[in-house]
Amino acid sequence: MDRDHLPRFTAAAVQAAPVYLDPTATVDKAVALIAEAAANGAELVVFPEVFVPGYPYWNWTMNPVQGSPWFERLQRASVDIPGPHVDRLRAAARRHGVVLVIGVNERAAHSLGVLYNTLLTIGPDGELLGVHRKLVPTWAEKLTWTGGDGSSLKVHDTPIGPLGALACGENTNTLARFALLAQGELVHASCYIALPVAPADYDMADAIAVRTAAHSFEGKVFSVVACSTVSPEIVDAIAGDDEELRGRFTRPRGALSGIFGPDGRPVTEPLVDEEGIVYGEIDLARCIQPKQMHDIVGHYNRFDVFRLEVDNRPRPPVTFTVPPTVPPPAAPATPAAPEEDV
Repeated sequence: MDRDHLPRFTAAAVQAAPVYLDPTATVDKAVALIAEAAANGAELVVFPEVFVPGYPYWNWTMNPVQGSPWFERLQRASVDIPGPHVDRLRAAARRHGVVLVIGVNERAAHSLGVLYNTLLTIGPDGELLGVHRKLVPTWAEKLTWTGGDGSSLKVHDTPIGPLGALACGENTNTLARFALLAQGELVHASCYIALPVAPADYDMADAIAVRTAAHSFEGKVFSVVACSTVSPEIVDAIAGDDEELRGRFTRPRGALSGIFGPDGRPVTEPLVDEEGIVYGEIDLARCIQPKQMHDIVGHYNRFDVFRLEVDNRPRPPVTFTVPPTVPPPAAPATPAAPEEDV
């Protein structure tokens, strides 16, 4: 990033529902929304958590035995990386010249029982810059997702500035957020799902706004927060004829999307509950003066007192001393038997 010419651009936060458990149709919808956002001048487009192909709401409404067949449906509908669905998203980012952040359910290559809650960061040239797996699935989500490792906790150098991303409840993890800020993050993507099935006293829209404002204010950065919505299709699939459950799914203030500035305030009116795209202007020069007051990754910290160490090593399920793709060394030749003396 050229510090003498800090980027100024339009960001788009997409608030929408997936075509539930249909990855192809959901990617079709995402590609159309990318085109719409780009046509309105967006250079950064952020989608919700696990947008492709949707969120496992059954974890909150069913016991584990009832939810097990739904896990299989999600596994069969999830995304391979690399794979054709990711290729289409990369092509859309390249076609429209946007930086793209989008959540997917990722199938592990090594196990049918492992799904990751994954955020993809794609550059305007279509390059897959980042594959971040949610470090800790939240509460009931542990029935579906395996946690990622520290190798993906990265800030990416993009044309719109240093960009980091976290999924939903990760934005309450102070150390994860600090790890991104300390790598120079100036633009933060927060990807959420609507959670109207949370406890009755939990206002998801307020929770999203508080967490987003907190990160923006603490780090003096811009945050783009994108949240999914709950479509009638999702309500029908999960709630069925259960009127009490249907009422919980349609409870208001389950979703909020928008753009927040380095003062912690929204730069434009956030969108609550309804599908749509929120646009906002981001001028990274606005991050300079607030950092003079509170730069928690610089002068407003005591690194002689506090120290954060991040283990960013990948954690594969098995490590071979000799990789299995390397053929074993050839056996030494057996010496020929000596000829008998005649």
